Amino acid sequence: MVVAKKIVLLGTGGTIAGTSSVAGANTGYTAAQIGVADLIDAVPALRDVATGGLVAEQVAQLDSKDMTHDVWLRLARHCAQHLADPDVQGVVVTHGTDTLEETAWFLQQVLRPVKPLVLCSAMRPATAMAPDGPQNLLDAAVVAMEPTASGVLCVAAGEIHGAREVSKIHPLRLHAFSSGDLGPLGFIEERRVRWARNLPPERPHDAAPGELVRTLPEADLWPSVEIVMSHAGVTGALVKALVEQGVDGVIVAATGNGTVNVELEKALEAAEEEGVVVRIASRCAQGQMLSDPGARWASANGLSPVKARISLLLDLIDDDLAAQEEDAAGPG
Repeated sequence: MVVAKKIVLLGTGGTIAGTSSVAGANTGYTAAQIGVADLIDAVPALRDVATGGLVAEQVAQLDSKDMTHDVWLRLARHCAQHLADPDVQGVVVTHGTDTLEETAWFLQQVLRPVKPLVLCSAMRPATAMAPDGPQNLLDAAVVAMEPTASGVLCVAAGEIHGAREVSKIHPLRLHAFSSGDLGPLGFIEERRVRWARNLPPERPHDAAPGELVRTLPEADLWPSVEIVMSHAGVTGALVKALVEQGVDGVIVAATGNGTVNVELEKALEAAEEEGVVVRIASRCAQGQMLSDPGARWASANGLSPVKARISLLLDLIDDDLAAQEEDAAGPG
């Protein structure tokens, strides 16, 4: 007999948990006011989907514009613990929309889960006339229970997006998320998943699923990585100020296919001489840069600037850990 497995729901706040003092308002609300247990109680159909039971935990309670490295680390550790439980089918995380794409990519990079880890959000608060959160939460649970689902996924407005491609493209409408020219991975229709394309293949990685998060130091020890934008009239002053403050890495949101303003380029060259690592991403919303073998700086491999920042941050942490191991081993 097959035993039904449970779903774990982790709350972090966001608009899905937001409320407004103005009845029915879609804007002007306060995010992160309702706990995840109350969100579950508002959607009785969740019990029908999660036939093996539901487990709820409040990991954080914040507006996602205020997401921090410390919360990321805490959330990743909670996810790793539950994903390792053989009785858990999948994990759902309620999250604000503003930085959801960043959290999704961070979790994918440090966990690389085989089971589905589904980020769920809303564009309207729980007190709106027609809130979208309850349906999104139910759909996220459906995806978490789907046997063919894996990795970090984002569910909103009936669509399923992968962590690498997803981005928020609109500040107000319900269909606020897009996977660019690739389109959604799939759809949720009447509590069923319909895949539109294959899940993205995992890139080779030495660590087993969930292993990387166990090696991460506490968030206050992470390197400093910032994003600067190339634009008409940019002077490079921001890069110079970041170098003075001790920045470890810089992601450039470059124009077009990775082009950088000449003044900014000079500042970046000077920063590199001071030991700052530079990577180039495109600020274009669609498509991705074509790599140039002769380029001065490494490209972000098609990642958006905010996701490229996360990848560089994790690479610098890996470099620091490797250097510490080498120092500990000593000569010979």
